[in-house]
Amino acid sequence: MKYLFLFLAFPAMCQTSALDDYVKEAFQKNIALQQKSIQVEKALIALKTAQSLYQPTVAFQGAYQSGEGGRSIAFPVGDLLNPVYSTLNALTRSSAFPQISNVETNFFPRDFYDMKLQTTMPIFNKDLSYNKQIQQQTIQLQQVDVSLYKRELVKQIKTAYFQFLLSKSLQKVYENSLNSALEAKKVNEKLLANGKGLPAYLLRSDSEIAQIQAQIAEALKQTQSAQLYFNFLLNRDLASPILTDFEIDKALVAAENSSSKEKGREELTLLSKSVSIQETLLKMNEAYFLPKVNGFLSLGSQASNWNMNAKSAYYLFGLQMDIPVFSGKRNQFKVKQTQLDLATAKNALDLNTQQLNMSTEIALKNVHASLVSFQASKKSHEAASAYFHLIDKGFKEGVSSYLETVDARNQWMNAQLNYQLNQFKVLIAAAAYEREAASYPL
Repeated sequence: MKYLFLFLAFPAMCQTSALDDYVKEAFQKNIALQQKSIQVEKALIALKTAQSLYQPTVAFQGAYQSGEGGRSIAFPVGDLLNPVYSTLNALTRSSAFPQISNVETNFFPRDFYDMKLQTTMPIFNKDLSYNKQIQQQTIQLQQVDVSLYKRELVKQIKTAYFQFLLSKSLQKVYENSLNSALEAKKVNEKLLANGKGLPAYLLRSDSEIAQIQAQIAEALKQTQSAQLYFNFLLNRDLASPILTDFEIDKALVAAENSSSKEKGREELTLLSKSVSIQETLLKMNEAYFLPKVNGFLSLGSQASNWNMNAKSAYYLFGLQMDIPVFSGKRNQFKVKQTQLDLATAKNALDLNTQQLNMSTEIALKNVHASLVSFQASKKSHEAASAYFHLIDKGFKEGVSSYLETVDARNQWMNAQLNYQLNQFKVLIAAAAYEREAASYPL
């Protein structure tokens, strides 16, 4: 069967540089794709943030406190020492030991400052390791998502491009039919002038011409709509011209002699990455009982009245350990939730695998069906063209009637329209299968 392997050789149709260039331009300019690229950059930053958690944190900390009143504590130093001092003064017959008063001290410090460089560093924290793994897997997930959108964008661009070419082809068919109808009208006018024609034939010609002109206007509207959508996908001026140097015949011949291998679908890779993330989350939640150990070092100065000297300087270091003992089984509940999320992700992977396999088979059958329709329309087009040329020649020679010519021209026009429509249906169906088979080289 001719063109039987079109669905396997569709990338060969991209031999024309125009369509390849349009795809590359879309990869650079498409707004939605740019947004997804931003998500990848954000994921990279999140990974760098996760890696930075392994490094020490150094911060300058300062505090100043001063107050009066509130709770206090009394020191009866006068009651304790004054009798002793009195005895000493009597023995020495002097006043060298004066009487002192009891002391009352508030808890609030007065003019007290504390300035230090506080350094903390994780020594053992398994959550940091799992968090880094999750961020790495998230980057891979975002990158796959970008590839997924690129593949869908390729399909949309090719479909829009073929829709544009189709509308241009239909417009050309209508224009050819209009030229033929105008030529037939001239023949009728000459026949009527020579007394061999009928006025009704001129009315029929005018009606036919008006109908074709309306079809041309509709085809022009479809062409403009296709142009707007295509330029929208490329994020460029909507009125930008579109190159139409796509050689369909050569593309079909090249497709017939080419082949492409089916690759893994990004949707399944995306779901696999989601499963991996859930597995990592489960491991992290199951390790809740592991201790978290941090080290700290403080270098600073503290004193009153802003005194800074060798005595006010200090250092302090130590270790901090956190081991969960009881939390109302919240950690166990979190583990069970993650297990359910993992089961859901695996089910989604299995379900989508079956659905995608089914959609690929359906796309393949659509290609086969479009090829059959294309071959049938090609034969109908050849037969209708030959029939129209014979009738038209006979009309000019006075053998065939004008009504036979109108009927033959309508058959010829409809055959051309059907031929062009089925031809591009093959290309569009092949683009859809290429998308389902994930065979376009990104």
